[in-house]
Amino acid sequence: MSRTPVRIAPSILSADFAALGAAIAAAEKGGADLIHVDVMDGHFVPNITIGPPVVKSIKRVARVPLDVHLMITDPDKYAEAFVQAGADMLSVHVEVLPHLHRSVAFIKSLGVKAGVVLNPSTPVVALEEIAADVDFILVMSVNPGFGGQKFIPKSLEKVAAVRAMLDRAGNTAAPIEIDGGIDLSNIARAVASGVDIVVAGSAIFNAPDPTAATKALKDAARVAPS
Repeated sequence: MSRTPVRIAPSILSADFAALGAAIAAAEKGGADLIHVDVMDGHFVPNITIGPPVVKSIKRVARVPLDVHLMITDPDKYAEAFVQAGADMLSVHVEVLPHLHRSVAFIKSLGVKAGVVLNPSTPVVALEEIAADVDFILVMSVNPGFGGQKFIPKSLEKVAAVRAMLDRAGNTAAPIEIDGGIDLSNIARAVASGVDIVVAGSAIFNAPDPTAATKALKDAARVAPS
């Protein structure tokens, strides 16, 4: 069975918030498959970003699906609001959810893809019991909270372990997403380890030409060994 092409999800965390529409359009012109939206509450992670009203505004201008990552302490409380605002994919952290199965089922009931996120220090086994039920898993390759951090190489071992776990659970179609420090120097290794969706912020929006940067990452992912 041939592998689905790797998708690129530019993260607006590194974009100019005064010109989000233009930033999103530039990334889409370069071939962005998704727009990644990092939601931070200043409690679970040491930063505060955006809420549902901004997601709603982004939805009006984006031509590709919105991949919304809730880095917040109480995602159950806000999941529906973000779906109503326009999220197409919604990921939540295992570290804050004591009833993860219920949370994943609730997100699915809202009609969107439900993902679960693993922080760098969280073991893959934490998702063993939910592996058959998730729509995707997001592996953090930096500690969440800020853009522009250095990639943690050991994350690629975790990606391979997550892939094995999903396959054992019979969830072979569930993609693996990676977020943090991905650029042209390591995207090929990420794809080779089993990554299906690549989140990139600084590598795209801190580049002189975000359109060209997005295209370069897509091209690098396309030729990477799998």
